[in-house]
Amino acid sequence: MNIQIFGTKKCNDTKKAERYFKERGIKYQFIDMKEKGMSKGEFNSVAQVNGGIDAMINWDGKDKDTLAIIKYFASEDKLEKVLENPQVIKTPVVRNGKQSTLGYMPNVWKGWS
Repeated sequence: MNIQIFGTKKCNDTKKAERYFKERGIKYQFIDMKEKGMSKGEFNSVAQVNGGIDAMINWDGKDKDTLAIIKYFASEDKLEKVLENPQVIKTPVVRNGKQSTLGYMPNVWKGWS
């Protein structure tokens, strides 16, 4: 397994995801979205598996102004705005090769091998 966890240090679900893999002795790479964010390719591959750009966005997030702007952007502009503002992406984003999940999803991770 090649696990990557994209999230923030303050996110409780990200912490729970890290604990899940740590407790099972599964190595993972943590990417702090406040520092690095996701590349366009990473974002697109996760979005493709998880239902598109809109599914990747945490519409209940704290940054209401940015979310309001993103909501009315055309699809091609929406991607750029989301990548510029990684705080609007649902976390954690957990990747294992081409497989990925949004949020805390231990039932899905259990099936990864």
